[in-house]
Amino acid sequence: MVGGSVPVFDEIILSTARMNRVLSFHSVSGILVCQAGCVLEELSRYVEERDFIMPLDLGAKGSCHIGGNVATNAGGLRFLRYGSLHGTVLGLEVVLADGTVLDCLTSLRKDNTGYDLKQLFIGSEGTLGIITTVSILCPPKPRAVNVAFLGCPGFAEVLQTFSTCKGMLGEILSAFEFMDAVCMQLVGRHLHLASPVQESPFYVLIETSGSNAGHDAEKLGHFLEHALGSGLVTDGTMATDQRKVKMLWALRERITEALSRDGYVYKYDLSLPVERLYDIVTDLRARLGPHAKHVVGYGHLGDGNLHLNVTAEAFSPSLLAALEPHVYEWTAGQQGSVSAEHGVGFRKRDVLGYSKPPGALQLMQQLKALLDPKGILNPYKTLPSQA
Repeated sequence: MVGGSVPVFDEIILSTARMNRVLSFHSVSGILVCQAGCVLEELSRYVEERDFIMPLDLGAKGSCHIGGNVATNAGGLRFLRYGSLHGTVLGLEVVLADGTVLDCLTSLRKDNTGYDLKQLFIGSEGTLGIITTVSILCPPKPRAVNVAFLGCPGFAEVLQTFSTCKGMLGEILSAFEFMDAVCMQLVGRHLHLASPVQESPFYVLIETSGSNAGHDAEKLGHFLEHALGSGLVTDGTMATDQRKVKMLWALRERITEALSRDGYVYKYDLSLPVERLYDIVTDLRARLGPHAKHVVGYGHLGDGNLHLNVTAEAFSPSLLAALEPHVYEWTAGQQGSVSAEHGVGFRKRDVLGYSKPPGALQLMQQLKALLDPKGILNPYKTLPSQA
């Protein structure tokens, strides 16, 4: 997404693919210790056989490594319920630029002894050290998973649905995703996936995860009744069986794939105050007019994370100039983040200043100089090129 793991000039690629062993798993605490090259989907399978789940889930789970997930502080679809890797990673083993093996591989929930060094490496994109082993806390596997897919008449109703949802579903709410009408049209046109609800300006996917199927279905049923009755939602469908759950999730998870078939895609991954989340989409549609093929907004509404995508027939320098720095300036004006979950990498290193003050950038440079004085770890990435 941002070229963080893509070699650009003279880098040497280091693969951890063969470091793919699970070292230990404790069935009482749910603490997994594994090597960095383990594939996320295989770890999911491993812990699910033991009645636990991984605290993160993303579209690339079939190929991404846990070490890379941690190094990029990957977000994904379970963030709303289980939080970020800054909370679920308990310990790391990291190799530093000078070859020192830093053993911070604790499996303790609580450890208040000095600086929490592992946090430096979570989200550092390999620029401060190479993660070799991860200790991570896995939540118990929910016994009941329900998904509701709803149509909303406007973005104000999407926000009200979210507030109502939090109030009525509380502890069982595990995902709240939204997509606009154009997303649904593209998923239909390019992937031949049919909408399970009547055409609407916005769609919402709600997932609940709990320990009691009857209790959860009843709560979700009451919520849907209320949402339909009060006009927040115009149409909806609910799934409890695995096949239909997967089918509903596909509508949201495969938007990226549909967009890639629509033409050249300009992608932005923004964190914004939730009430302003969709304003930038409306703003860009007016700003770009016929120069863009489609401007769409979708994402993790529960986390205030918008995926803003613009498609065109081909790459156009004038379209890029209309998008940047406008999108970054608009985001900074809302005190938002120019990268919610995709990281900085190569493509966003020079727009870091829109989300971080000069003092913070200077301290980042000093940490990099201290831990990697020769600049050999993931060079040209993450930090501004002109410090």
